[in-house]
Amino acid sequence: QVQLVESGGGLVQAGGSLRLSCAASGRTFSPYAMGWFRQALGREREFVAAMLWSGGITYYGDFVKGRFTISRDNAKNSVYLQMNSLKPEDTAVYYCAAKRYRGSYYNKYEYSYWGQGTQFTVSS
Repeated sequence: QVQLVESGGGLVQAGGSLRLSCAASGRTFSPYAMGWFRQALGREREFVAAMLWSGGITYYGDFVKGRFTISRDNAKNSVYLQMNSLKPEDTAVYYCAAKRYRGSYYNKYEYSYWGQGTQFTVSS
């Protein structure tokens, strides 16, 4: 069984930066890809970013527009989300997820494992 634990949430001012971390544990952790999703209050969970575990190809949601960067550390079984130029509309619970197979990186239903989420709020 794979467990994902996010960290790094909190409160940040608009225009600021924040880095989220996700640490994975499990007997054999070898996902096809890792992703970040977010869910704001009253809204659907939406795709933020994903990265192939081998090769490092990245994918981003349209709203990211160069503000966020996903990265990984294979040796630490960790994935990160560096977020810059934050806006109040970025306020949400951010979830880390692991995908076992090739497919759509944007589809949350194709991710097998999820963390508990980490909340952060961007104040205006």
